[in-house]
Amino acid sequence: MSKFMRFVAAIVGGVLLTLAFPDFGVWPLAFVSVIVLWFALRGATAWGGFFLGWAYGIVFFAPLLWWAYVAVGPIPWAALSIVEALAFALFGMAWAQIRRSGLLENREWAAAPAFAALWIAVEQLRSMFPFGGFPWGRIAESLVDSPTARFAWLGGIPLAGFVAVLIAALLALVIEFLILRRVLSAALALFVAVVVFFGGIQLPINSEAQDGTIALGIIQGDVPNDGLDSFKQARLVTENHLAGTEALVASEPGPIDLLVWPENAVDLDPRVDAESAAAVTQAAQLAEAPLLFGTVDYTPVEGRYNTSILWSENGTVMDTYSKQRPAPFAEYIPIREVARIFSPAVDRVTQDVIPGVGVATIDVPVERTGSTVRVSTVICFEVAYDQIVRDSVADGAQIIIVQTNNASFGLTAESTQQLAMTRLRAIETGRVAVQASTVGVSAVVDPRGRVMQETGLFTAEQMYAEAALRTEITPAVRFGPVFYWGFLIAPWLIVAFATRRRLATKYEW
Repeated sequence: MSKFMRFVAAIVGGVLLTLAFPDFGVWPLAFVSVIVLWFALRGATAWGGFFLGWAYGIVFFAPLLWWAYVAVGPIPWAALSIVEALAFALFGMAWAQIRRSGLLENREWAAAPAFAALWIAVEQLRSMFPFGGFPWGRIAESLVDSPTARFAWLGGIPLAGFVAVLIAALLALVIEFLILRRVLSAALALFVAVVVFFGGIQLPINSEAQDGTIALGIIQGDVPNDGLDSFKQARLVTENHLAGTEALVASEPGPIDLLVWPENAVDLDPRVDAESAAAVTQAAQLAEAPLLFGTVDYTPVEGRYNTSILWSENGTVMDTYSKQRPAPFAEYIPIREVARIFSPAVDRVTQDVIPGVGVATIDVPVERTGSTVRVSTVICFEVAYDQIVRDSVADGAQIIIVQTNNASFGLTAESTQQLAMTRLRAIETGRVAVQASTVGVSAVVDPRGRVMQETGLFTAEQMYAEAALRTEITPAVRFGPVFYWGFLIAPWLIVAFATRRRLATKYEW
């Protein structure tokens, strides 16, 4: 394949991967994309692999992250896409090193798992660095409707992604074997790929209640689609969620154990703002249940917290959780002077959000059953981070509630991409997962990752759900760190060995 055709293949592959993600959602194209990249990198030098991978990544991330363009403009969007694409550049360079080192010579069957492991290692790396990482656009998130998603129950998102890339790499081997007229090898590789693809169906994923149920009232209050100016509607967003609560209660859905409002539903902290306090107290009294809502805590001297509060019918604070992973360049601005060169929008963040401490859980007393339910209270972008969700469930959370505010991203796929993460978290943890958004998409997801209820985008809607409470600890939660660190470290040891081998044998760089 010529250099030009390799470049074209990389571009096509990046486009195909984008089409596999929401809102396009043509998930089989994720496999096709990986196959195309496999052949684009075939025979490439290390630097050739770097630039081919970078091209693939840019073409993938630019449309995937279009919501960043809508929220903050072209320069930050382009910068984010180009920087994140460097992960694929690193992948391309590392894979070229392995292929050209001779390490896989006479070991062609090892190529598929090596390729898949390296892919996940790069995903893990960009999920950690820089500024705490950006775990958005991992391949498993495009395949939540595929049987491969069920492997998240066994080993989390890293294992689900590994299995997906492994299948694609095996299919690439099928093509290579057919080109070489090795029909038996091709048939065997195809057989293994099919077995692995459907293997997830055999996993014993249970969605039945293990400790009763909790009745949730979930409110999506909506605000006008004004981009970043949505944050100027602090009173309106609270009024809309109060009105949504009134509408839900008027529909007589049944007893409510916990009323849920999303992130930023009460932008003026009711602990210091009397009007907000009156509104949330009224909502809790209407529902005859505690209210979980998101607000902003300005009490720290050095910044502010993005906080979730459990509020009683009596107007008192029952429990709180503050976001551990504020979003860089959105909730806080690293290297502010440099960032300002790219976008003056950074100055909208006048006071940085600082990390909270403690596990993402809140204890909710349920009067109907006389019990206390531990809820995982993940806030927005935190759903992308493996450890935060896993730790909350290991700490005893029986249900996951993801409170989010998608008002800045307009009519883009940001909220549905986030919902794909929420669905994977449900499978991974064996818990019902609820995504509660100010403007949508909000949803109720069962432990198998199936969407049971869903709202529209920029609509005022309410949902009522009898959610199963579960206590079982899945293998992914129990052994998550093993998969997390294993997929991060082991492939780079292979790359290091391959590089050393190349240097020792003086292969062409």
